[in-house]
Amino acid sequence: MYSQNEKVVYPGHGVAVIKRMLERKVGGRATRFYELQFINKDMTILVPMDNLDSIGIRKLSSEKDIGVLFNMFAEPIVPHQNEVALNWNKRNKEYLGKIRSGKLKEICEIYRDLKHIEKQKELSFGEKSLLSQTELLLAEEIALACDIQPENAVHQLRDLAQKVQQQQ
Repeated sequence: MYSQNEKVVYPGHGVAVIKRMLERKVGGRATRFYELQFINKDMTILVPMDNLDSIGIRKLSSEKDIGVLFNMFAEPIVPHQNEVALNWNKRNKEYLGKIRSGKLKEICEIYRDLKHIEKQKELSFGEKSLLSQTELLLAEEIALACDIQPENAVHQLRDLAQKVQQQQ
């Protein structure tokens, strides 16, 4: 159970604040909702309290979690199977599934993989778009968890990715 004004992560969309809890009749049955207002989007949604786990809504990461995330960048990149690595459609499907999971580690893996691919070749439009999306999702959560400006979080991510690429 979450509380009012608590920050949560909505998979694929970023961080939202629980503005209030309310009850509405849906199909003749009383249903309890969280009203989520996204921090960096002009968007508010109602999420049934019973569906939080299936949607993947989770608490905002802690500063310690972010430290673990940064350590993950130093881990060697596990190459995809040749077939998957060469086929953008299959990789994209896998990546989108990871984004929908909302798990910070999986989003970080996508970012790390795409930065690695970017070092080897120019990214396609779809890859660039996905890289931008994952960077924004990560930077937003890092900024809030570490109490820094989002621009600084982006710089930290890019600097870290560049250091890792130089070591490989």
